[in-house]
Amino acid sequence: MNSNPVGWFEIYVEDMPRAQAFYESVLKVTLENLEDPSADKSQSAFSMQAFPSDMSHYGASGALVHMEGAPVGKNSTLVYFSCDDCAVEAGRVTAAGGVLEREKMAIGEYGFIALATDTEGNMIGFHSQQ
Repeated sequence: MNSNPVGWFEIYVEDMPRAQAFYESVLKVTLENLEDPSADKSQSAFSMQAFPSDMSHYGASGALVHMEGAPVGKNSTLVYFSCDDCAVEAGRVTAAGGVLEREKMAIGEYGFIALATDTEGNMIGFHSQQ
């Protein structure tokens, strides 16, 4: 492998408007609608809201996804969002309808993390160097 291992992520959600409001509120970003790439738009079984990205910077982008039949919450994948100070984003979780699972804690030379559960039952993380 000649690059970073993660190139994209998807967070499956049950209620797109609720999930979109949570992430926009906590991360202070605006998600953008991604059109269904399939040829037959009348048969679209999913909707996507993409996180902002800048291909000239380090890191992967991704999207919230609502797809019929796709299970949400309680999965074994944990997405960490990069932050200047993870305590700031962690401090917004409860007001946005989520649950703060673990306040900012040190992880040695790798900085700090905080853990939360979003409005859809997905565990997410926040990471910062300070």
